[in-house]
Formats: sequence, C-alpha cells, structure tokens
Amino acid sequence: MPRWSTCTLAFALLACAASAWAAIPIYGYQVVRAYPHDTGAYTEGLFYKDGYLYESTGQVGQSTVRKVALETGDVVQRHRLPKQYFGEGIVDWKDRLVQLTWQSQTGFVYDLASFTPQRNFSYPGEGWALTRDDMHLYMSDGTPVLRVLDPETLQVIRRITVTADGAPVTNLNELEWVDGEIYANVWLTDRIARIDPASGHVVGWIDLTGLFDINQLPNPGDDVLNGIAWDAQHKRLFVTGKCWPQLFEIKLVKQPAR
Repeated sequence: MPRWSTCTLAFALLACAASAWAAIPIYGYQVVRAYPHDTGAYTEGLFYKDGYLYESTGQVGQSTVRKVALETGDVVQRHRLPKQYFGEGIVDWKDRLVQLTWQSQTGFVYDLASFTPQRNFSYPGEGWALTRDDMHLYMSDGTPVLRVLDPETLQVIRRITVTADGAPVTNLNELEWVDGEIYANVWLTDRIARIDPASGHVVGWIDLTGLFDINQLPNPGDDVLNGIAWDAQHKRLFVTGKCWPQLFEIKLVKQPAR
C-alpha cells in the first residue's frame, strides 16, 4: 500500500469504522516482551517459522525478503527484489515462499531455504498481504474482499467479504492465521480485526492504541502499525509496524463491554 497518508483520510476511516467497532468485543493487550526491529524495514509481510521471523519490506528500489533472528533482530538472510517492484505480503507453503507486490500485478515464488526465485505469477488489482491455513492461501488487496487462493496454482477459488456489524471493512492489510481466525491490520488505524473465515464477520477487535508512539518516527503518517506473526507451537503473538524499532510479543486482554 502507499507510503503517503493524510490526517483527513485517517479521520474519515476512523469515523466510518467507529459505529461498527462499538458492538463487537474489543481486546486490549499486555506486552510480554519487546524485541529489536530494523528501523529500515518498511514492514509489509511477516510470519514466524522455526524460531525465525520472515519479513517482506516495501518501497520501490528498497524491497526485500528477509529471514530475521527473533532475539536480536539481525537479518540472517536477504533477497532484494528488482528495483521496479514494491514488495508486499509473504507466506510459506511447503518448501516455498510466496510474495506479492503492490501495483505490479506480479508475485514471486522462492525456495524457502535459499530464497532462490523459482517463478513469477500474476493477479489482477493490488497485492497487500498473505496468510494461510493448512489448505489455502488468503490474500488481501486493500478492499473488504479477501481472495482465497489455491496454494499450488495461486488462482482464486473463492472470495470472502469482510464485514463488521453488516458494514464492509476496508483497508485490510497484513494478515495472519491465528487459531482458526484471520487477524488483519486495518491500515491507518491501531486496530487488528479478528475475522471468521467462514462468514467474513469480524468477531473481535484488538485495540493496540499506545503500543508505540509513532510520533517518535521520522514519518509518523506512513510508519504505522503493520505486521502480525503467530508462533502456533508456543501460542505467542507478535506485532510491529513499518520502520518501528521494536517488535512486541503481546497477550490479549478482553475489555469490559461498553
């Protein structure tokens, strides 16, 4: 998604979402631990696997896929995209890694172990994020509609319209599959939507207000919350943002009904 944003756009998005958020359970958070994160990483895709974070970073001419040591934030392996591409979401499937780009309508498939490019694929519209369950990939494109992909052919097999109390939820961004739900950053907000993949309904909001003060960053309008990773084995949830200096392990805390 673009690096630009305005206060007017952000206000409009928040105003439109406010009524839908009111009737859905809201979860706060408790920070368990903070880890270093590369402030040069404009985070677009993130997942956890076998003790490492895999991260896709954006910006034309600067986009990468990287393998990152969780404890130190050190990049232990990196692949740079051709300069014309703006890197977006990533996901693993078997021994492969799949990556989207923003507006080029081009995706890449790599060998997961070496990051060696294997093939390209195409899709209409924009590419924002990817996640998966044991059978399918799920793709966001900034609209309220998630695409469900065949992981072998990477073709759309169905679509999920995401709604909150009947209203479509736009700007669905970075995705993560967490215990049968799809978690989705809502771009330009401090919210993560918890989505039922069967119905598309938002069944909970995670409010990360105050997790990190983006006004400390050089570009607070752009360097927003984005990036969710789930360690299924140890039930650890990680979140970060674009160019943030930290990645946070959090636990969810149910908020009282309003």
